[in-house]
Amino acid sequence: MSEVILELKNISKKFGENYAVKNLSFKMHKGEILGFLGPNGAGKSTTMKMITGFLKPTEGEILFKEKPITLNPLQVKKQIGYLPEQNPLYYDMYVREFLIFIGKLYEIPTKELKIRVEEIITEVGLTPEAHKKIGQLSKGYKQRVGLAHALIANPELIILDEPTSGLDPNQVIEIRNLIKKIGQQKTVLFSSHILTEVEQIADRIIIIHKGEKLVDEKLTTLQQKFEGQEVVFVKFEKENIDLEEIEKHPNCKQIKKVSAVEYEFYVSESENFRKFLFEYSSRQNNAILLLEVEKTSLEQVFKKLTTQ
Repeated sequence: MSEVILELKNISKKFGENYAVKNLSFKMHKGEILGFLGPNGAGKSTTMKMITGFLKPTEGEILFKEKPITLNPLQVKKQIGYLPEQNPLYYDMYVREFLIFIGKLYEIPTKELKIRVEEIITEVGLTPEAHKKIGQLSKGYKQRVGLAHALIANPELIILDEPTSGLDPNQVIEIRNLIKKIGQQKTVLFSSHILTEVEQIADRIIIIHKGEKLVDEKLTTLQQKFEGQEVVFVKFEKENIDLEEIEKHPNCKQIKKVSAVEYEFYVSESENFRKFLFEYSSRQNNAILLLEVEKTSLEQVFKKLTTQ
């Protein structure tokens, strides 16, 4: 097993009496790309702000390379590149001017800094726009400037909070490919609420909901767990469905109520279950107005875990 770069030990963060994050623990190893998922408000950004030292945990401990981040916070921050969801840029500065400014904040020696700025401009694909003011750039190129900011000091760990938020489809693909490229050399933790995005980039995923960890799995392991399951969506004509009778069916694994007459049934095999539903609706004199079947995708897994 490779070196542990980051470890969270029972981290909690309270705002007033409410927990934004509760008893969260996980490790990240060198060279890993970890997708950090959860619906909006799940606690992803709060967790990232604690890792990067912008917020102090209410409880628990965060270790960077086996040492508490509180021991030498400035040194740790130099080794963690961070792109927050709200990308902090100076729009009146030119791209190179901004990156030189950031490099000086990181105390990169002047002789090295100009070389490093050109390297990072090339690395993140900013060359065609590097002569412009940041305010003149598209959202996608602004994100690239933010990534350059995060990478300028050559950190060991990169933290990206919703890096494709607000981008158009072409820009999303470009930033995803850039993250994959960065992940070949760095350890990357990035957050998203879009599972298909994580599926294309991450080696492993963590799903949190209401501040608590629900899943921590290799992507392939999670796929294997749910392989073969199907979701049967049914809209009945009338309310008052006897769910106790339906959930006794051997293929029925879970029931999710969508509305008074609409349900999602998570089943191991749908053919026998569908026959049973039609027989049930006939006995109850409650017609099925709509029935749809789809294989359980990772999107369905995410939905199932975060709405139950």
